[in-house]
Amino acid sequence: MLRLSQIAKRYVMGDVVVDALRGVDIAIEDGEFVAIMGPSGSGKSTLMNIIGCLDTPTSGSYQIDDLEVSQMADDELARVRLHKIGFVFQSFNLLPRVEAIKQVELPLLYAGVRERREPATQALARVGLGDRLQHRPNELSGGQQQRVAIARAMVSRPSLILADEPTGALDTRASEEIMNLFAELNAEQHITVVLVTHEPEVAAFTRRTITVRDGLVVRDGASARRDGVEKVDYLGARAPVAAA
Repeated sequence: MLRLSQIAKRYVMGDVVVDALRGVDIAIEDGEFVAIMGPSGSGKSTLMNIIGCLDTPTSGSYQIDDLEVSQMADDELARVRLHKIGFVFQSFNLLPRVEAIKQVELPLLYAGVRERREPATQALARVGLGDRLQHRPNELSGGQQQRVAIARAMVSRPSLILADEPTGALDTRASEEIMNLFAELNAEQHITVVLVTHEPEVAAFTRRTITVRDGLVVRDGASARRDGVEKVDYLGARAPVAAA
């Protein structure tokens, strides 16, 4: 579903040249659950921005569903984001005075969908908030706010959900609930999920981890798994679980 070939991103600031990405090759198939990891300055945020069509590479090819997006203009990228990608952010990015149901309806509104209430209601019910439709963000816990954000990301049935540090503002219990929700959505609805994280405990919920360092992919393989959870490597072969 996603194909990145020799992706490079160079920033020029006066006399300073920064090569944030230096020839990245990644293929992510439909229905995968993938973590992208790396230390600060590794290039993982730049890579996320390119995968999410928030930025374009300096060179290289990037395809979503066989659509070449690497050199698209801003308005074309906006259309791709609207129809193919659902975003979940660390800070939730909810409108402060807007009810949950209306938050989730927003992507459908932007897409010109007339019948929005039913799919938004179903999305909120799927994330466990069927009884919180009229609640505003200040009436919800952090974990519940992130669930609203996930419902908003999935309501338009995108090809990809891209999550940037989705548990960074949550406590341990809420983080586990959110990651279990991502795992359920991935398994039950075959939604492709790519998340960016610096936490090994979060990456352990995924099936595959891509590690970025100095603008290059330095590891791409099966995620270390938590005790008692079967792991599937990125080629689809099942393997015994070792204690993480």
